[in-house]
Amino acid sequence: MSLLILASTSRYRRELLERLHLPFHVARPEVDETSRLGESPSALAQRLASEKAGAIAMQRPMSWIIGSDQCAELAGQPLGKPGTRDAAIAQLRGMSGQAVRFHTAVCLRRGDAYLQAIDLTTVRFRALSDAEIERYVDIEQPLDCAGSFKSEGLGIALFDAIESRDPTALIGLPLIALSDLLRQAGFQLP
Repeated sequence: MSLLILASTSRYRRELLERLHLPFHVARPEVDETSRLGESPSALAQRLASEKAGAIAMQRPMSWIIGSDQCAELAGQPLGKPGTRDAAIAQLRGMSGQAVRFHTAVCLRRGDAYLQAIDLTTVRFRALSDAEIERYVDIEQPLDCAGSFKSEGLGIALFDAIESRDPTALIGLPLIALSDLLRQAGFQLP
């Protein structure tokens, strides 16, 4: 069996990939994540997933590399990782009562061969008070998460609904799509 490498140091993606019970290694891809002029959130997520996998594939051409990226979108505008408490609070205020779309792309690459998929998840936020937002940010500290929440944690209390084909996509790695790509590449799942 070929070596499988996750081109990400995200603990969320690593924990998700562990669910598939396949042995894998982790590598840090060096990729500029700046969006290009006019690039849609969907195109950005797909490009970055491919570039992350490609960066490691150049170093390990005989291994299968998994790259993934996610871009959140509110009213057509991309939302990044907040990085600070104030930015997280501002993001959540902006999303209060709104529908936010999350584009989560995954790429499986070996040498020049690659397979790719994208998942779209819509999160409908309930109307949130400033006190709720501040309490949430202080408790969960979602500063490294696109959209400033963790749906696998307390963030679930912020929503009216989640519409998705794959609930793992919202956490950062669409396992249903990835499982299909891995089967196409010859991996046996389960």
